[in-house]
Amino acid sequence: MNGVLIINKPSGLTSHDVVNRARRILQQHSIGHLGTLDPMATGVLPLVIGNFTRLAQFYVSSEKTYEGSIRFGFSTDTYDAEGDPTSPLQAVTLQREQLESIAARFRGVITQTPPPFSAKKIKGVPAYKLARKQREVVLQPVQVEIKEFEIRLVEAERATFRARVASGTYMRSVAHDMGQLLGCGAHLESLRRTAVAEFSLDDAHTLDDVAAAAGKDDAGVALEPFFIHPRKLLPQFPSVTADAEATARIRTGRPVNLPELSRARQVKVFAGQRDLIAIATRVAGTLFHPKIVLCS
Repeated sequence: MNGVLIINKPSGLTSHDVVNRARRILQQHSIGHLGTLDPMATGVLPLVIGNFTRLAQFYVSSEKTYEGSIRFGFSTDTYDAEGDPTSPLQAVTLQREQLESIAARFRGVITQTPPPFSAKKIKGVPAYKLARKQREVVLQPVQVEIKEFEIRLVEAERATFRARVASGTYMRSVAHDMGQLLGCGAHLESLRRTAVAEFSLDDAHTLDDVAAAAGKDDAGVALEPFFIHPRKLLPQFPSVTADAEATARIRTGRPVNLPELSRARQVKVFAGQRDLIAIATRVAGTLFHPKIVLCS
């Protein structure tokens, strides 16, 4: 089984929990995910299955879109609602104009310190493991990019937002830092990921729905609509269809001449309409080398 399946992750599960459940449901060991979501967070979690795990390298720097809410009045050690308070509760009166002004300071390329409870590693050890043991966690600031950050609603001590960010950006740190700037403390109260790369909530399915389809007698047919059509993957790469001779060469990792559709450096190679068999890199002219072979 090869493909990309988008799960609408529920709150309370880690990304690894979702992968483990998918492995049991699909009876497929080779499954990975494209971008960790915190247990509290919900939304788009793309899973790559079978040989398609080899496509993960193309999604390492994928853009992500989020919606969520920030609770002002106190900070937490995890920078979200699951942590313990690290500042006294304060009564706050939020002004939309003030929040919009602060939000503007986070747009663009900024320097951000990851949360102490994060997967960032310190001498090979994930920071969250040290933080859980109440060990000192000192993470170095990193450059991230927030392409859009919009305050949508301000009500009492809460503000809802929408953000579009480059890979590696922590919205928990944004919430925490906004609280520091306002002098009242803040943390991320809720977060939903609405898009990763070309995938959105419109493509997402619940684990229960996938399990129901997998349990049918004609599971292969029932599951097919749940997977992203391979032609929709990696839209930045043009698609070419290989003939039988070229397909045979690709299966053994040999260079092939492919139809000249563009001057693209890399292309998706199909055998027929749905069978994505390789990502190929141009050598010269119409000669391509199969960089990643996806067919067995």
